[in-house]
Order: sequence, then C-alpha cells, then structure tokens
Amino acid sequence: MDFLYTIFTLIFISLLFLVLSFCYLIISIFIGKSINDPSYPPVKGTIFHQLFHFNKLYDYYIHFATVCPTFRMLVPQHSEIYTTEPRNIEHILKTNFSNYSKGEYEQEIMIDFFGQGIFAVNGEPWRQQRKLASFEFSTRVVRDFSCEVFRRNASRLVRAVSGISASGRVFDMQDLLMRSTLDSIFKVGFGVQLNCLEGSTKEGTEFMKAFDETNALISWRYVDPFWKLKKIFNIGSEASLKKNVKVIDRFVNQVISKKRELLVERHDCNDKEDILSRFLMESEKNPEQMNDQYLRDIILNFISAGKDTSAITLSWFFYMLCKNPLVQEKIVQEIRDAIGDKAKDNESSIDDFVAAISDEVLERMHYLHASLTETLRLYPAVPVDGRFADADDTLPDGFRVKKGDAVYYMSYAMGRMPYIWGEDAQDFRPERWLKDGIFQPESPFKFIAFHAGPRICLGKDFAYRQMKILSIALLRFFRFKLADDSKPANYRIMLTLHIDGELPLCAVSRTAS
Repeated sequence: MDFLYTIFTLIFISLLFLVLSFCYLIISIFIGKSINDPSYPPVKGTIFHQLFHFNKLYDYYIHFATVCPTFRMLVPQHSEIYTTEPRNIEHILKTNFSNYSKGEYEQEIMIDFFGQGIFAVNGEPWRQQRKLASFEFSTRVVRDFSCEVFRRNASRLVRAVSGISASGRVFDMQDLLMRSTLDSIFKVGFGVQLNCLEGSTKEGTEFMKAFDETNALISWRYVDPFWKLKKIFNIGSEASLKKNVKVIDRFVNQVISKKRELLVERHDCNDKEDILSRFLMESEKNPEQMNDQYLRDIILNFISAGKDTSAITLSWFFYMLCKNPLVQEKIVQEIRDAIGDKAKDNESSIDDFVAAISDEVLERMHYLHASLTETLRLYPAVPVDGRFADADDTLPDGFRVKKGDAVYYMSYAMGRMPYIWGEDAQDFRPERWLKDGIFQPESPFKFIAFHAGPRICLGKDFAYRQMKILSIALLRFFRFKLADDSKPANYRIMLTLHIDGELPLCAVSRTAS
C-alpha cells in the first residue's frame, strides 16, 4: 500500500506540475501584450497556432501578410512581430541598428548549435568576428583557392551525374548538391577533403546527418513551448538534439586537432589557403580567446552559411528550371556564347571546359545571375530572420514595438507579395532583374536574401561564384527534367529552406546529341 501511495503521489505531483506549467504558459502568452491597442501590430495568432501550422508555416504567414504587411504572433514573455514592409526592415537592420540585437530568447535557442559564433552573438564579440571574417574573405589567396575548389568539385559533380545519366536512373539532385557543397566548404574551410560525393567516411556521413537534424531540431524550438522542460529532463526532441550536437562536436574537434598537428609538423603556415589554417595562425597571437571551442563555433557558423545556403538555392534553382524549360535553354545559350560549344563527352573535355569558367566568364553571365537571384527571391535560403528590440521603438509604418519584442522579416513571404514585386510576384521570371540584358540589383531591404545593413552576408559573392560555376558545368553537359512533373516540391521547416525529402530528377546528356 505504501508503494502504491508513493506512485499515485508522484503521478499527482507530476500532473499538478504540468497543469501549473500550462497555466503559467497561457498567462505569459496573453498578459501585458496590449492586445486591443491599435498602436501595436494586430494579433493574428499565438505559438499554438504556429505549432498547429508548423509544416506549412511560411505559407501560413503569407495568408496574413497579403492583407496585413505587419502583424503579431503571441509567445511566452514577448510578442513576435512579422513584417514584409521594406521600410521596417531597413529600420531594424540599418537605421536603428543599435537598438536591435540577437535577444536572449533567440540566443538560448541557438547556442547549443552555433555557440558563440557570428550568427548568435552581439556587440564586441560580433564586431571582432565580423572584422576577422571580412578580412579573410577579402584576401586574394582565399578567393583564388575557393574558385579552384569549386571548379574541381564541379568536374566531379559532372562525372557523377554522367554515370547516372548513362544508366538512365532517377537521382536525388538535392542530395548530390548537398554532398558537393559540403565537400567544397570543408576544403575551403578546413583544408580537408571529405569526399562526400563519392560516399565519404562513416564519420563524415554521421556528421552530415547530425548537422541537418540539428538544424531541424533548433527550428522546432521556436514553436515548442516546452523545449526547456524537455532539455532539463533530456527527453524527446531535446535528447535527440543533444545526441546530434555531440556527433558534430566530436567530428569538428577532431578536424581542428589534426589541423593543429599538421601545421606544427610542416612549419609552413605563412601562406595557408583554407580558412581554418588562417584562423589558427591568428590564434597564435591570442591563444586564450581563440581556443578550440571558439574555433569550433566560428567554423560551424561558416559551414552553416556556406553548405546549406548554396546547396538548397541550387536545388530550388534546378527545380524551377525543370518547371521552366525555356529558361533552362536560355541559360545554356548564354553559356555557349560566353565559353563556346567545344565540350565533348569525355573526362579531359570536362576538366578543360570547367577550367574555362573564369572570373571574366562569370561576369558575363547576366541571365544566369538573374535566374539564381529570381530563385532566391521566391525561395530564400533563410526564409525568416529578425532581431529583438533592446528598447521601446516605433516602426516606420507607425506600429509600436515593446522592449524585448522580436521583429522578424519574412523573406519567403516578401517574394510573393504583389505590393512589393507586382502582380506577377508569384511567377518565376528572371527578366525582371535585367535591363537591356544587364543585371540590375534591387534594394537589399526589398530583396533580403543576403540580409542587409551592417550584418549583410559576407559570403554573398562567394556563394554566387560557387552557384554559377556548378550551374554552368551541369547545364552545359546535361538537360534536366523532373522525374514526376505532377509532384510539387515542398519545403521542410528548418533554419534554412530545404526541399522536403528528395528532388528526383533525370539528366539527359547534351553532348550525346
């Protein structure tokens, strides 16, 4: 009887704890939010609505943004303001930059993955990393090395698709691109050849899987009101997150350790090309701050910025080219005009052709650049991003913001708004970016795919070079089509806009005809 009494008591206490926690959650969502005050953005839902619509969350936001460019969702402790208004975006990212930061709420969500890396920090730590990263990205050594890596991996990717094409098999384009860009980013970032395209090692495969799962699990925290409790008890999604982060940390720390040993052995680290070697050189000047944990955080942020963004943009790009075959052929004609039509279906010809993709060629590819940019307009790599208000403020559209509120800009929704892009906003039309055949950029606060203001993406040119080189190589040798044209591609809710599941394509050789 004493045993049963103890069990029932524990069950009762647990249920009471859950009920009280739920009541506190409800109170913290609705209290102090000025719900009926018209000077604040209109309320369109709560965290529970976000949770219910999670699998199609960005389309759920579009539903409101179409008629209400700025609105609120209520979450515990603060409001989340969502906007598609370019004036508001310029205000938080540039004009009043000093008042908007990565808030404690978001830092708590992201720290297990990004640590103290550039995506998660504010103030002086951010300025130091920004200054160092800006210098490294601007060096000719890194630029030349990265282009060499992109060309080499483009050749490997063409060969991989060639083998698939010859057998007539359907293949997952997103998976191939993910493997290829991870190979590139590890070579440029770490000086390490993962060989993901050919199958990689067991550790490399585990790292890739853990990286993508962690990305998804971090995104889940934004709509899971109980994630902190689950983290305390190490259950459910939080247990999975902890396990995946361990896999990531183990792999990255091994790479850092081996790189340190290699640099010591060679004693020739004055002209290193990969990012990690250059950071290690810098760490010798400041070993206390730039320890292995600091390097881990910097490198993981670098991988996240370079691996997923390029691969998923290219995945959506090839999806859109399959849906718009005329655009695909226009790009191919531009490639022929820029490089010539000398490619044959043999390995030496592949290398010769890819080697001919020079900086001058890339500069002339205006229609390709427009097509990639149009893809990013409709399928931005980061579909939602934002900042937290450090003090009360008023946005340019007149709505007030309370200290601690989040202000998110919805890149995915913005690309589909007629009041921003015109009545054909939902159409894939690269020509909107061209004038007399020359690419014309838009305001970064209207086209926000690369962020804007002082925190604008440092790797923008880096990303375009990689995407152009891979696109030119693949499109010159193959014509792509969807394996099932009736099946639409959908996104998966992650920090970045992955295609959910696979992107099944067929590739037909252009050189065989």
